[in-house]
Amino acid sequence: MWRNREIRLYLIVMILIGIVLSWAAAFFLSISAAMFVLITTVLLIACSVGFTKWRYREIEKLSGYLRQISNGDYNLDVRDNHEGELSILKSDIYKVTLMLSEQSSYLEEDKVKLTNAISDISHQLKTPLTSMMVMADLLSGDQLDESKRAEFTQNIRVQLERIEWLVSSLLKLSKIDAGTVSFKKDKVSVRDLIERAVQPVLIPMDIKEQTLLVEGDGSVTFTGDTHWTAEALINILKNCVEHTSEGGQVFISFSENPLYTEIQVKDNGHGIPKEDLPYIFRRFYKGKNAGEDSVGIGLAMAYSIITGQQGDIEVRSEQGKGTAFHIKFYNKART
Repeated sequence: MWRNREIRLYLIVMILIGIVLSWAAAFFLSISAAMFVLITTVLLIACSVGFTKWRYREIEKLSGYLRQISNGDYNLDVRDNHEGELSILKSDIYKVTLMLSEQSSYLEEDKVKLTNAISDISHQLKTPLTSMMVMADLLSGDQLDESKRAEFTQNIRVQLERIEWLVSSLLKLSKIDAGTVSFKKDKVSVRDLIERAVQPVLIPMDIKEQTLLVEGDGSVTFTGDTHWTAEALINILKNCVEHTSEGGQVFISFSENPLYTEIQVKDNGHGIPKEDLPYIFRRFYKGKNAGEDSVGIGLAMAYSIITGQQGDIEVRSEQGKGTAFHIKFYNKART
């Protein structure tokens, strides 16, 4: 405290004022009046010094508290029930501490998510890379016949396409997670959207001799992003086609009411086991009926895209009877 120049200056001024007032009292009044003024001045200076020391102790406690916060200890509670500027400062510091604690928790969760994501990505990339390395070694052999060489070359191409799709999907997901995707708010025709979304699955459906039925009024619209919503529908349709047997059926219907626009995508495939239903939108989750090539990204991406536009998606399924995806875009999101 005594190293503080302002405190020293304050004490010097107080002492000088006391001396001047005591001299004035002795000169104009009496010695006893001068003594009274001097004693009063000494008491005031002593009270000021005591109060200043107390404030310095409180500030020192706050400094120690802040040092503990900087070291990552957010469990201390510095608040008190008194009034005054120091109590207000303590309360504000405590609020900041709570915010830092929450941010620290979020950062820890993000670290865990990032670690898990890296682990999952490494696992997903390891299988095709290992397969390609083995086939590349075999291709380098001189005694490999042309038919096998062509087969291995095709397999490598397929694995490369899978890696390209995986990386592309992960980049899209990372953009959505980071909030760097700015979803447009255009007036989207649902019929045009569905025509765009079904194009990538027409050939797989034709190979499996599946039937596609679309039902809905051509005037149905919603406010959203055509490109990203089509991406979500494509992933849902791919899931339906993959889990529907040959000769099966995929049915798409859409409608609107004063509250929301709804799109339903149904199939009469194998269905999803009840124990898998709560987790199908979780990234890298693979249910019991998932195919060998399934990565567990498609439905997670669809969920992120739809909810990112203030929409809602839910799934209902019964084993042996098929699965139905219900997508809703609420009118209140239209701006």
